[in-house]
Amino acid sequence: MDEIAPPAVVLVVGATGSIGRLVVAEALRQGYAVRALVRDAAKACRMLPSEAQLIVGEVTRPDGLAKVVGGADAIIFTLGAGSIRGERAEEVDYGGVLNILTALGQLKPRIALMTAIGVTKREDDRLGVLGGHDWKRRSERLVRASGCAYTIVRPGWFDYNEPDQQRLALLQGDTRWASDPSDGVVSRQQVAEVLVRSLSTTAAAFKTAELVAEYGPATQDFDALFAPLAVDPPSAVDAARDVDNMPPEKEPLRVCQHLIALRAASN
Repeated sequence: MDEIAPPAVVLVVGATGSIGRLVVAEALRQGYAVRALVRDAAKACRMLPSEAQLIVGEVTRPDGLAKVVGGADAIIFTLGAGSIRGERAEEVDYGGVLNILTALGQLKPRIALMTAIGVTKREDDRLGVLGGHDWKRRSERLVRASGCAYTIVRPGWFDYNEPDQQRLALLQGDTRWASDPSDGVVSRQQVAEVLVRSLSTTAAAFKTAELVAEYGPATQDFDALFAPLAVDPPSAVDAARDVDNMPPEKEPLRVCQHLIALRAASN
């Protein structure tokens, strides 16, 4: 396996969520020093391994985040408002990523961002306008504009795997828009492993992919998993092979301004 030296210190944003907790444990298992950004230290103490360093903060409040990100070699984002229609998605899914990236200043840690399969689908016959998708996709654009090396993972439906459905597969183009588990399934533990492995796998850099599990044994070679993927275009804010159904110039003015500011800060 072709791997780079893993970052020494990983900051997990969304550390007490159902994926974040597994990311913290997986990063510790892989030998990282882990900082967990949490809102409630007492609650986090009950949920997270004692080896993790707890940092109390709120991603929706920019004040103090510069101290949170200082010294982090990598950041894994697993935060989410949990709404497909978009309630609080701008504040959490998008605003949390924006505030952390802005707090970095000239720092350039390795980034792993979790969004969702089907994130480029903007409207559904049953569910209506998918505002949550729009804000997640905008958070992806922020990461691509940040100048940091990154991997963006769009997992399928959580924990619908059969026992022998352990082989990981990465897809591009985000063409699975059924909005149900037929789009693809993957376990939360598998998502956590891929997010952490992406930090130290050379072939994962500057790539965006949907993550699903297929029938077969568990994946061991993560360089081989990521290697076939196309790299995201360096001058663009969208993923390689995505459908162009949200032109950057049609974004709300505030989003355009955020992208411009991040690009300027990265130069």
